[in-house]
Amino acid sequence: MVTVRRIAVSTGILMLCTVMLLAMSISPVEGAKHEYDLIVVGSDPEGIAAAISGARNGLDTLLVDTRPEVGGLMTRGWLNTIDMNYAPNPYGPKYEILNKGIFLEFYKQVEGDSFDVNTARRVFNRMIAREDNLRLLLNARQIEPIVTKKYRRAKVEGIKVVNAEGETERYYCKRLIDATQDADIAARAGVPFSFGQEDMGYKSKTMAVTLVFKLAGITDRDWLKIRRVLNTDDDIHTGANSVSAWGFKEIMEKYQFKNPRLGVRGLNIGRQNDGSVLINALHIYHVDPLDPEARKEARLIALKELPALVEYIKENVPGFENAYLAEVAPELYVRESRHIYAEYRLTVDDVLENRDFYDRVAFGSYPVDVQATDRENTGFVVGNPKQYAVPFRCLVPKKVDNMLVVGRSAGFDSLAHGSARVIPVGMATGQAAGAAAAISIDKDISFRKMAQKKYIMSDLQDILNKQGMDIKPFAVKTPLREHWAYEGLKFVRRHGLASGEYFNDYRLDEPVTAAEFAEILLKLGEIYNFDLPEKIERYAGVDKELTVDDLEDIFSEKWIKKQPVWEKIVENDEGITRGAAFVLLKNYVQQAGR
Repeated sequence: MVTVRRIAVSTGILMLCTVMLLAMSISPVEGAKHEYDLIVVGSDPEGIAAAISGARNGLDTLLVDTRPEVGGLMTRGWLNTIDMNYAPNPYGPKYEILNKGIFLEFYKQVEGDSFDVNTARRVFNRMIAREDNLRLLLNARQIEPIVTKKYRRAKVEGIKVVNAEGETERYYCKRLIDATQDADIAARAGVPFSFGQEDMGYKSKTMAVTLVFKLAGITDRDWLKIRRVLNTDDDIHTGANSVSAWGFKEIMEKYQFKNPRLGVRGLNIGRQNDGSVLINALHIYHVDPLDPEARKEARLIALKELPALVEYIKENVPGFENAYLAEVAPELYVRESRHIYAEYRLTVDDVLENRDFYDRVAFGSYPVDVQATDRENTGFVVGNPKQYAVPFRCLVPKKVDNMLVVGRSAGFDSLAHGSARVIPVGMATGQAAGAAAAISIDKDISFRKMAQKKYIMSDLQDILNKQGMDIKPFAVKTPLREHWAYEGLKFVRRHGLASGEYFNDYRLDEPVTAAEFAEILLKLGEIYNFDLPEKIERYAGVDKELTVDDLEDIFSEKWIKKQPVWEKIVENDEGITRGAAFVLLKNYVQQAGR
């Protein structure tokens, strides 16, 4: 039998339940059930929020995972710092949290955006233990969806779970939420998806994975030294407080890796209660996160390098002179894998144009952060939104009914995912999914039809607001949309070929170099697979401002002068601007593809 442990709510046995959950193994339990209103697969923060929300909305809920404990990325991948989403309040609180509700409950209990991993573990278990309608099943060896098909449409009816003894049991449900990191259940049920940066035109690229490691031997005096150095280095991108530090990028860039599949960025440092620190910095490139063997290989590559890397940190990073390697995280921190196709896919334009939607269920404001994919492509910030909404439709997968998908693999394009993948957004969508499941069952209506009916979306928002969220319409201006070259910018930006960094400054009115123009055109040629102008290669690497003569040489005088942007080029005495270049590139690619 697979363990399905009833969570007690008596305060007298709360601590005992927490200990039992941490040490849970699969064994028979009297009264184990096999039919539920809601099953949530995956106990990452998003899944925990979804399961708690379902239980609080009156659903008999089962939370299932293959891991031995809840918390996923936080407790297994040791991500102990939250990338926050704050409201754009020019006249209000400077740091008002956008997504409240269950996320805010968790945030208050761990006491901030950087915390001890064991604290997060205790908080998650305590939150689960308080829900009388919630059962928990851990240590499953394998989880597969039970799917029926009718008229070309699939419907999820439940899950098949293989326990540690190899026995298979079936659990049926009225609704299911896939909160696995990689949308595993959705993919196995037949939901279509793109992989990595495939939708940008890069079929084999994904963000690097990271192995978080723990260093011990750092005293209070050492920590004060780290804080002093990072808070007085005149770099706005570095800093430190009592529990967290970030910086030392220039020092770490000088480290020489033996393996080309490894890289390092500036150190993200999270101090733990015992004085040790967690280091989130070690990148492993070219890892297929959907392949268990590839994950094992990536871990071994990182472990082999760690002794030398730690020695370098000891010798070169202030405050780490006495540090030593204590442990490594049980799991890799995987940033990107599948991106499902949902009833709506959030785009980078939605994010950076600060769009609202009638079916809003969560908000985002974190920068569009694209992490490194290899040593040459070390990552960049595409832009920085003030506030955008996540539509409920992003959670409703194509082709499969009875299911919602929450977390980083939900219906986000890969660039939009660079902002929407953070924990506060994930937990907010999880809470919305749990409440939506209750409405769907109560009204006997599919998630797909729910999403189409504005009055039901209004009901969902009302429920969420009563349960601690603050879901309401908003309007944020995006002045960049008024620029005459904006359509050109959007075209190159959706391929990750334009970066506005944290201030959304794409320098559209500044001169473009021949090298930059050639680099973008060459990449677009690869993406769209069309023949490039023969002379473009000679401009690669040429560090001079692009001129009209250069354009006529690359294309032709006749073609250039036919372009609508020609008048803008003629008017500008400063040469070819980046905005004009983006428009020309857009027009050329679209015409070449005809």
